[in-house]
Amino acid sequence: MFDFTLWDIARNLLLAMRWTIALSLIAFVGGGLVGALLVVLRLTGNRFVRGLVMLYVQLFQGTPLLLQLFLVYFGFSMFGLETTPLVAASVCLTLYASAYLTEIWRGGIESIERGQWEASSSLALTFGEQMRYVILPQAVRVGIAPTVGFMVQVVKATALTSVIGFVEMTRAGQIITNATFQPFLIYGSVALMYFALCFPLSWYSRVLEQKLRR
Repeated sequence: MFDFTLWDIARNLLLAMRWTIALSLIAFVGGGLVGALLVVLRLTGNRFVRGLVMLYVQLFQGTPLLLQLFLVYFGFSMFGLETTPLVAASVCLTLYASAYLTEIWRGGIESIERGQWEASSSLALTFGEQMRYVILPQAVRVGIAPTVGFMVQVVKATALTSVIGFVEMTRAGQIITNATFQPFLIYGSVALMYFALCFPLSWYSRVLEQKLRR
């Protein structure tokens, strides 16, 4: 058995925590960009395009993220496309996040009263101007709280990437536990670290929601 001190355990978990944060940011930024594009296509596209966007959303919301990770990481190799755990995890979490953010933001936009659209249209505003000056400022107030709340789900979802060998906090905890045979200490520490990342986001989401209600 390796001689791990408490400092060694803490240092390795903190190093892995960097990758959890980095992967969460990659997923959220990438998912946000793809989600924004899909929302625009959903609102402005023809019936066929809207149907494709709906199919995309239902596909990634209706299948387990774990299965998506397996398909990307192991499936690509069947076609001669070698990939790394980081690339596979980034792709899957980006697609996963984009599907949910598309629905969150679409719901926020569609919650705006139809009269707002008609009033801005009567001013001869283009679609882009309607969105920029009238719709989005109101939709942001509706969607910002669930968007911040969804970030918590993204952070927790990074734990699933351990199954394809990506060394984030959960995977690091498994490796250290196998070396130290102290599962309660290690996994308890990992749980506290996830809580330290997720609680501020959950708290901020509730604060935003209360502010917007007022």
